[in-house]
Amino acid sequence: MKKLFFLFLLAALPTAVSAQINWMTLDEALAAQEKNPKKIMMDVYTNWCGPCKLLDKNTFTNADLVSYVNENYYAVKFNAEGDSVIQYKESEFSNPQFDPAKANKRNYPHEFTQYMGIRGYPSIVFLDEEANFIMPVTGYLSPSQLEIYLKLFGEDHYKDVKTREDFEVYRENFQYKFKS
Repeated sequence: MKKLFFLFLLAALPTAVSAQINWMTLDEALAAQEKNPKKIMMDVYTNWCGPCKLLDKNTFTNADLVSYVNENYYAVKFNAEGDSVIQYKESEFSNPQFDPAKANKRNYPHEFTQYMGIRGYPSIVFLDEEANFIMPVTGYLSPSQLEIYLKLFGEDHYKDVKTREDFEVYRENFQYKFKS
């Protein structure tokens, strides 16, 4: 009887696991854009950043958010202090001062982090279908706080938002749909 119950649990496990964002590297996202243009949502994080871990745990696990991101964006994870090599717009970016002994501590910022002007973590950077920067959003965001930006950029509403006042009007009229 115990074996039967255990087998039932194993069979049910894949359906019990919640959906996940289809994370990829920037290089993979840029290659995917060539075949099927979509915007890019880049999570710029560090290994030591507490709010980055909360974003992974509390925000990037929301079922509505996961579904929206997977449908409308290429989602990229980028370690802002890592040692990867990035090819972007005919330039190569690396982290020549990366210290492997500090891989999970504060390390030197990656050249691409500096290029993007990122100064705080986490930051979520949005790029258009041609991989041009739209805007970074810095700090921890709940699913509903991120929803407004995902839809602002994903549905091209940002093109009509020229001022802070325009954004406030957009935010006041925004219809939140993601469930908590």
